[in-house]
Amino acid sequence: MTDKELEVYFRDMNDLFRTKGWQVFVDDLRQNVANINSVEGTKDGNDLYFRKGQLNIIGAILNIEETTRIGQEESQRVEDNV
Repeated sequence: MTDKELEVYFRDMNDLFRTKGWQVFVDDLRQNVANINSVEGTKDGNDLYFRKGQLNIIGAILNIEETTRIGQEESQRVEDNV
């Protein structure tokens, strides 16, 4: 990715994080985690692994704000050192 593309990416992601829709989406995911993380409703081993995958993806989405912030800071640090 070029520096300009990276700058646009970070700007677009930060714009997304500030929207009401993003907050609603994240809140919905957080509420779903409790249900997905419960083994009481698990039917078998396959269902358990499916739930594990769901939690992995939800975790990645819930952490993308922080991951983006860290990436942006690292990118700026590298740019400052050039």
